[in-house]
Amino acid sequence: MNRRNTLPCLVAMVGSALLLSACERPPVDTIQRGYRGLAMGLVYNPRSQESLQAANVAPAPASPEPGSDGPTAGQVYKNVQVLNDLSAAQFVRVMVAITSWVAPKDQACAYCHNGADLSADDNYRKVVARKMLLMVRHINSDWKSHVAGTGVTCYTCHRGNGVPAYTWYTAPDTASGVTGTRAGLLPPASTVAWAALPGDPFTPFLAADPHEIRIASQTALPQGSRVSIKQTEWTYGLMMHISNALGVNCTFCHNSRSFTAWDQSTPQRATAWYGIRMVRDVNVNFLNSLTATFPADRKGPLGDVAKVNCETCHQGVYKPLYGVSMLKDYPELVGKPQDTAASAAPAAGAPAPN
Repeated sequence: MNRRNTLPCLVAMVGSALLLSACERPPVDTIQRGYRGLAMGLVYNPRSQESLQAANVAPAPASPEPGSDGPTAGQVYKNVQVLNDLSAAQFVRVMVAITSWVAPKDQACAYCHNGADLSADDNYRKVVARKMLLMVRHINSDWKSHVAGTGVTCYTCHRGNGVPAYTWYTAPDTASGVTGTRAGLLPPASTVAWAALPGDPFTPFLAADPHEIRIASQTALPQGSRVSIKQTEWTYGLMMHISNALGVNCTFCHNSRSFTAWDQSTPQRATAWYGIRMVRDVNVNFLNSLTATFPADRKGPLGDVAKVNCETCHQGVYKPLYGVSMLKDYPELVGKPQDTAASAAPAAGAPAPN
């Protein structure tokens, strides 16, 4: 090859490699969901499924499961405020399980407790854990419209980590109402599957005072409608997040011929509707209430606490842990509605079209 042609060829080869790096390497498989010709296929890559399966294995339950006879934890131990209705044996078993679900291995019980006095509340993590137990019981008892009988445990989000791997803080540009950067162009963001959409679609939709999730106006004129280009970009950003968090494409919930029509959507859309409202409930009534409890180094750039979204639990699969229920082995984590100290959650009924 002529040396004068070497550089252009190398540039062309590098450019081709960069171009193809944005594409997914075959094989890519599809599963037909719905009638043929409606573009309702579920697309997935077998290679990614192997790693997801390895990361979504539920740990074996602690055994044996003790009975509820005998004195309660509240009678035996000091300062037990949430699980005090359990027997002492049940309480110890749940504490051991929580240690393996949440605490780093080198810290164990000391991650939340004062080793010299387990009843003390001087470790902020213990105060947080107490609130999180209320939250878990609340979800399992009041949000069956989303979690059904599968339920959740601490492991659903934490997966053996002290802090869940997938959380979010309000981005400064979202709080100030800025829609983009770089002369109005939005940079690709990992939170929206690397799409060029607003990187924080969570503050508008999954926090207090949420916007309606719409891209089509419900009125003939803009007056009284909150639909705008910014609203549409936020909505698409949230949809990209949900798709990536569950490892599915749009037709998992929507019918490709009419994305807005509820009567043509799959049953999963109603489940997602309840899930969005469950996430809002958790963020507003449980996590935001811990703002004063968390130290500064555990807060975001605007001083807010870490909050949850769909990826916090799902972590890349359509059902957390592929639908394996850990709750059947830990029925103690189902609370009574009056014990959850949170706002009422809808348990039944058809979702509204928003």
